[in-house]
This record gives sequence, structure tokens and C-alpha cells, in this order.
Amino acid sequence: MEKVLQTMIENMPEKTGKSLDEWKRILKTKDFNKHGEAVKFLKEAHGVTHGFANTIVTLSNEKKHTPSDLVTNQYTGKENLKPIYEKLISVTKSFGNDVIVTPKKGSVSIIRKRQFALIKPATKTRIDLGLKLPEKPNTDRLGPSGPFGTMCTHRVQLTSIDKVDKELISWIKEAYQKAE
Repeated sequence: MEKVLQTMIENMPEKTGKSLDEWKRILKTKDFNKHGEAVKFLKEAHGVTHGFANTIVTLSNEKKHTPSDLVTNQYTGKENLKPIYEKLISVTKSFGNDVIVTPKKGSVSIIRKRQFALIKPATKTRIDLGLKLPEKPNTDRLGPSGPFGTMCTHRVQLTSIDKVDKELISWIKEAYQKAE
């Protein structure tokens, strides 16, 4: 995970025209109440893609925590869920080297050109996996987005690693493919 993030940071000047430190200085000149406002500013005012904008804002806000610290903190007291998280990360990374894993304080965004999945330890016994699958109907398992709102179109509730099965992997892959 950290290697992918480091590669993204190294590619930032070429892909966005500025280094992470330059972007951080730009964000410090503004006062944003919400993460999404800062992302929108970078996208609209500077033409930064969503993946880079989200990463820039996240890293600008996380002063004391590395990406691995953020994930460790999410699973403190929920260690039984960590194997499910690790399996989801392994599955998504297997789709291609364009998968970007961006930990935040309470969740982890999975991005291609846009976010296509969101992993959140919802309770001590459940991970909620948000997916962007527009126009896909809800089922008993592939439910409405719930607390994810517009960040995702669907939510799958996972309580054990065996729930990361062929059906779920096919939905994750479909979301990845739609995020081109």
C-alpha cells in the first residue's frame, strides 16, 4: 500500500504540474470546512484528477499519521476484521497497477481514475464495502449505499473473510472497470 502511495507522490509533479508540498502550500491558503470542498477546489480550479486531488487533500490533513498508521488505527479493537480488509486490498490490487489505495481517518478509498470502492470498519464485527455500480439493481446482498451516501451506489456488509467470494470479487472488478 505504501509503495503505491509513494509512486503516486513521485509521479505527482509530472501528472499534476506540482509536487505534494506545493499542493499543500496552496491548500493552506484556503479555508475548507470539508474534505470534499478541498477536492472540488483542486479539480475545478487546477484541473487535478479526482484520485490525485483526494490523495493531496488526505495527505495535507494527516499531519501525524502515515497511511499504515491510519489503517492500524481503524482496526484497533477490531483486529478480527483486518484479514477481511487485507483480502479486499489484495483482490483490488490484482486488477491492475493503476489501483490507488488511499487511507483516511475512518475508511480506505480505492481509486482508479475515480473512486470505485470504499472499505470501512463499520462495527467491531463488520466491514462495510461501498461500491460504485451505477444502474446495477440492489439485491439482498448488494444493498443500497446506506451511510456512504453518494460516495458509493451500493454497500456489502462483510462479517467474515469467506464472504470475499467469487460473486463479491466480480462486483468489485465491475466497479473497477467502470472507473476508467
